[in-house]
Amino acid sequence: MLTEYIQRAMRHAHYEVMENGRFFGSIPECRGAWGEGLTLEECREELEGAFEAWIIVALRHGDPLPVVDGIDLNVKEYAEPNQVA
Repeated sequence: MLTEYIQRAMRHAHYEVMENGRFFGSIPECRGAWGEGLTLEECREELEGAFEAWIIVALRHGDPLPVVDGIDLNVKEYAEPNQVA
């Protein structure tokens, strides 16, 4: 499921050429997840690695992750079942 989440989020990525000729990419729903590179492919690979790290940091801090194309990785809290005394 994590691989599918990453692949689908990468489909939402936006890329642009910066003034210095390098490529910049980001995933708008995932503020702070970005990458850059000399080529578009290098930028995409950098973005994917940065996005994986972004997910790990968000999970460690308990930050909510965006639901991407119906995939929700957020931890759900469930009520404890009633215990019989």
